[in-house]
Amino acid sequence: MAQGQFLRNIIIETPSKPGNLGKVTMAIGQLNGDIGDIQTIKVGTVSTIREIALLCNDKEHLNEIVAAVEDLKNGIRVHAVTDDVLQAHEGGKIHMKASHPIRSLADLRRVYTPGVASVCKTIQEDPEQANYFTGISNTVAIVTDGTAILGLGNIGPVAGMPVMEGKAVLFDRFVGISGIPILLDTSNPDEVVETIKHIHQGFGAILLEDIGAPHCFEIEERLKKELSIPVMHDDQHGTAVVALAAALTACKHVGVELAESKVGQIGLGAAGLAISRMFMAYGVKEMKGTDLNPKATAMMEEFGGTVAESMEEIMATCDLIIATTGVANLIKPEMVRKGQIILALSNPNAEIMPDVALEAGAAYAADGRLVNNVLGFPGIFRGALNANAKEITYPMLIAAALAIVESTKRDDLVPHPLDPNVHVNVALAVERVVYEEQVK
Repeated sequence: MAQGQFLRNIIIETPSKPGNLGKVTMAIGQLNGDIGDIQTIKVGTVSTIREIALLCNDKEHLNEIVAAVEDLKNGIRVHAVTDDVLQAHEGGKIHMKASHPIRSLADLRRVYTPGVASVCKTIQEDPEQANYFTGISNTVAIVTDGTAILGLGNIGPVAGMPVMEGKAVLFDRFVGISGIPILLDTSNPDEVVETIKHIHQGFGAILLEDIGAPHCFEIEERLKKELSIPVMHDDQHGTAVVALAAALTACKHVGVELAESKVGQIGLGAAGLAISRMFMAYGVKEMKGTDLNPKATAMMEEFGGTVAESMEEIMATCDLIIATTGVANLIKPEMVRKGQIILALSNPNAEIMPDVALEAGAAYAADGRLVNNVLGFPGIFRGALNANAKEITYPMLIAAALAIVESTKRDDLVPHPLDPNVHVNVALAVERVVYEEQVK
């Protein structure tokens, strides 16, 4: 699930005595600050200076944490608050780079004129040759209209560019795909579809990113019907793949079968509806959903799910609960039934914190911090491109989820996103399904 948290680094000096770092981390934790990396900058005979990466809700929350650390006194001091996130984005995170050096006139003639003319003629005679003699088959367009950027909402496509660049970086680093951001200044489904249709020949696949509901559903469905290359809206299906993997792992921990469980989906936005559809495609027989928006519940029924009258009904009748509402603390402890599995996936604040759910009787509980789309989309597109797939199907997506489960270490919910094996495994699983479908 995407998140819009506030990331800063704080430089803290503590006396070089055991326990002082623990006091700092406890002060941060008591205010619900999320600690990332801790790096030791300097170790002296009297004091130690460390840089602590910190996720918090906003600037006010950060100031509260800094004040709490400074209130510890006894030689504990906050020296500075740094923002290496903005520094990492200076000049952008991607650029076009040549794959062949040009060191001589002969090199120039091979990669450009006059040599390139023969390649153009080859492709003119057989357009399929573009898959071998250009980068088209290894290039994905990352398309957004900026209407649903992370948890920030409709902030526009230009403000969403850092996210698109981030997706491109992940494509490159994890599976060697060239991702090209495409920013659209329209949200009209007709205009979006026509624009992508006019540019799609330069890409091997289309990744729709941060496009809001409900127009995201229409745009994706129309493009899938009208284009002969893979199209996927990551906020729907990428999220659903990782949610399915997390649910399968959670069920394994508890000792139940997902397909035989009663599953409840609280929140039927783009992610919630996609998760419901994915679970039904996997084989869940009883899938209930609820949402305040009647259009969303109508779509749930259209897709084959059951609409519950209320969240309370879902909590009272379902074995596995998934929540994607964006509303913090929506699920109250008294709603939790003993033995339930609860995946409250909204970021930055879950519908119910895992420790609260477990204390209330849940058999297993997790929030959305680990359920990250990066576990799915790079390998899904790598496998689809490798197999020259024309579309992305539910069997491919389910295979990706199962590969994520198989890549998960014991006692974990999902693999670490930086584990290279997970992306390789997902790609191979997707590629295998495409070949099996082609054989049929």
